[in-house]
Amino acid sequence: VQLQASGGGTVQTGGSLRVSCVASARTFNTYVVGWFRQAPGKEREFVAAMRWNGYRKSYADSVKGRFTISRDNAQNTVYLQMNSLKPEDTAVYYCGAGADYGNYDFWGQGTLVTVSS
Repeated sequence: VQLQASGGGTVQTGGSLRVSCVASARTFNTYVVGWFRQAPGKEREFVAAMRWNGYRKSYADSVKGRFTISRDNAQNTVYLQMNSLKPEDTAVYYCGAGADYGNYDFWGQGTLVTVSS
């Protein structure tokens, strides 16, 4: 499975952005998919994840109420809608897919999100 993340860009504080992750294989539809991010000088951290059937969405405390993960299995695509963005949300955002939570076998190349103050 190859993953292609896109949709990053620069937005002002309080703005919104949606990043997308497209998968190359239909088997992607059976995987858990997650979004992670890595800010400069920091380790990669979990942002959000969900099962293939849309259940068990989970979010990092830092993004709860602001970010929403969703997927369109017909399009082999997972989205991360980011609202009320803050400068601390600035990072490269990666999508990952795997058989279960915490077990991601496939990764996209990342897309940069910059939130200006």
